[in-house]
Amino acid sequence: MDYSTFRQFADSWGLLYMFLLFIGVIAFIFRPGSKKVSEELAQIPLKEDAEDV
Repeated sequence: MDYSTFRQFADSWGLLYMFLLFIGVIAFIFRPGSKKVSEELAQIPLKEDAEDV
């Protein structure tokens, strides 16, 4: 596989793959019910560990 073949593949199928991956991530983030999970995960660094007290 030479450079121009790889470049042509990346320009076509690679771009399509990255676009579909982007749409999938956006759909995953904005799915119904994800707000509660996201808020719980965002609070993890702020919780005190039992070992620290």
